[in-house]
Amino acid sequence: MYAFINGEIKRNNDVLISPFDHGFLYGVGVFETFRTYEGKVFLLEEHVNRLNAALRELNIDLHVTGREVENIVARLDEANGWANSYIRFNVSAGEGEIGLQTAPYKQPNVIVFQKPLQPAGKISEKSGIWLETRRTRPEGAFRLKSHHYLNNIFGKREVGEDPLTEGLFLTEDGFVAEGVVSNLFWVKGRTVYTPSLDTGILNGVTRLFVIELARSAGFHVNEGLFTPAEAEAADEVFVTNSIQEIVPLSSLNEKPFPGQRGETAQFFFKQYREAVRQ
Repeated sequence: MYAFINGEIKRNNDVLISPFDHGFLYGVGVFETFRTYEGKVFLLEEHVNRLNAALRELNIDLHVTGREVENIVARLDEANGWANSYIRFNVSAGEGEIGLQTAPYKQPNVIVFQKPLQPAGKISEKSGIWLETRRTRPEGAFRLKSHHYLNNIFGKREVGEDPLTEGLFLTEDGFVAEGVVSNLFWVKGRTVYTPSLDTGILNGVTRLFVIELARSAGFHVNEGLFTPAEAEAADEVFVTNSIQEIVPLSSLNEKPFPGQRGETAQFFFKQYREAVRQ
């Protein structure tokens, strides 16, 4: 397999960075994960905008354009031969002296990894559990998709290796937050509920897209502070991210839900796929 690093395509085993990279030493780095469909990146502009906002927040002197991302993905497609893939677009701060740095990082490392995915299939489902591990507050003004991933790792360890179980965080105050690798939604009647950004969750690209889909379809969208009991009182529950798309839950803390049979989840899934095709 091949990856992109600082303008070059190299075999994965040949991708190297310095141990003095502050992305390694201090976690100063961010990434975006997104999916390609027949070589095209879905919601490219939204991913690029979030990446650039994070780079500004971390004082990394780099601005990424959509055209640059498209060119890198095309080069990886050619090297690896995959038209449907998982992409991790990673930017780390670059080398620096040992010690905390306040000056801008002028020479970041850009590394883009690719993994093959099967063409998008039918809607799937998972079960969900509330985690004992609590979601920590963001380190800065808002949640970054950063190298600071230990909270997610602890949550994943609590869930275990089962890919069909999604661990769901609560905040330190006991409000519903987000999944280990997803945003959370539930539906009651014609209202779609999802935790507010005030809980410190990541403002997921797919999250924002589903909110737009819901409003366009005439649903009322309620972003707020909710208890687990409010989520468990829903008609349907589903989680979202850019790789898995929209995944309904068949249970939440052992309470059964419609899962992939849910009409609202099926509606959003079909709308999402139609947007991908367009």
